[in-house]
Amino acid sequence: MSMESSELLIQSNWSNALALGRRNDTRRIGVGLTLAERGFLLKAVDLLLINGALVIAVIAWSDFPFSLIALSASFKWFVTLSVVWLLFAAALDVYDLARSASTTQSILFTCLAALLVGMLYIAIPWLTPPVGRRMQAFGFLFLAVGGIAGWRALYAQFFFQPAFQHRVLVVGSEVNSNSLLHELQAAASAAYANPFRGTGYLVVGIIADEANQTGASLGDIPTITSEQNLIYQVRHLGVNEIIVANEHHLSPALREAVMDCRELGLRVTPLSVAYERLTARLPVNYAAQNLNIIAGAADNPAFRLFQAGKRVLDITLALIAIPLVAILVPFIAIANALTAPGPIFYCQQRVGRGGRPFALYKFRTMVPHAEVTGGARWATNGDPRITPVGRWLRRMRLDELPQFINVLRGEMSVVGPRPERPQFVGELSRILPLFRARHGMQPGITGWAQVCYHYGNTVEDARVKLEYDLYYIKHAGFFLDLLILLRTLPVMLHFKGY
Repeated sequence: MSMESSELLIQSNWSNALALGRRNDTRRIGVGLTLAERGFLLKAVDLLLINGALVIAVIAWSDFPFSLIALSASFKWFVTLSVVWLLFAAALDVYDLARSASTTQSILFTCLAALLVGMLYIAIPWLTPPVGRRMQAFGFLFLAVGGIAGWRALYAQFFFQPAFQHRVLVVGSEVNSNSLLHELQAAASAAYANPFRGTGYLVVGIIADEANQTGASLGDIPTITSEQNLIYQVRHLGVNEIIVANEHHLSPALREAVMDCRELGLRVTPLSVAYERLTARLPVNYAAQNLNIIAGAADNPAFRLFQAGKRVLDITLALIAIPLVAILVPFIAIANALTAPGPIFYCQQRVGRGGRPFALYKFRTMVPHAEVTGGARWATNGDPRITPVGRWLRRMRLDELPQFINVLRGEMSVVGPRPERPQFVGELSRILPLFRARHGMQPGITGWAQVCYHYGNTVEDARVKLEYDLYYIKHAGFFLDLLILLRTLPVMLHFKGY
């Protein structure tokens, strides 16, 4: 067949598909909010409400003149309030979309954030308005907390209606793809009954490739076993986005149908990208097909500046933290002497950057010689080797504080993947071939996996935490580090360690 004939055939197929789609245009009408749009909507309205509460408070309960000129001249009040709000919101994770979908959880955490922000804001000198009088302060707090609570209740009840769901059609199906889809489904269904409830994403169908029909249905999601009339299916189901499950193994016909949809302006996303977007993890089981997903941050001047700044911040925080840790030493030593006599510190071999071992320092939390008989093994909930004092140190993660010495020595960073013991590295590297990719970055006292996932003591836990670590390695930067630091304190206060 000549090139001209091929072009005419493609054009004819496209025209026929488009005409069929128009004739059968029964598509659903809706907004279909994406993750980014939902996050922006929450932040924008939150900031508008909390700053609006401040405007009303200073105008209603003081002699502040109501004019745009006066408000513009006092812009530092609103900038300060916005920064304080965003910091507390990040620490309390009030923009977690799954939490925002729950009316109770969303109101609880956002009201707590609004109350803390209001109380702290009133106490800040110079950068805040004179709302120190009782009526002004009470009015500001009441308006801020009440406004935020009402808005979050409205969001949870209204913005997850069908008109606002982001409707997704999955194209292609195979073993690895199905495993990722099931993980996405499980992650969403862990807290909510509906698929992707917290994200607002709804999988409306799966189109299996006729050349590779190995995929099964996912729960109640229908499976369409033909790629014919894809444009009609997209319009009929009201699809906002096509997720391509196995982009490297699509049949020519299905690939052409997907290109038709893309040409019409529909968003087309690889499954690995969607997985990363929805879970803040990189899909380890999918990496064999696309090694680009484990690529780290781009090696450019901005990233090198980040690395230099990160080291300066590490040294600064270590110099501040080490004297504070020294204050705790006598109290922990006395408590250990009364409950489980032995050394206060514990030195353990860990694997650092480049696979090099180093001595990691911790407060001792187990009985002396805990591994003499059983060897190295993960701690478990209720582990009899853990001392009474050690149990509290682990729950608050205070046993990790001596590692600021490792930070000062350049063996660790404050933020990064947690270093693992050599015995476990060998075992996990055989089961999870990408595990060694963690060694491309300096290990940390806290990390993305630590603030997003519970304490792990199984191979499956190690796989999930590896996906979080790879996400951090790929997206490492000042803002992600700041987010991790802000979320670390609530994790410590929630007593989530073993």
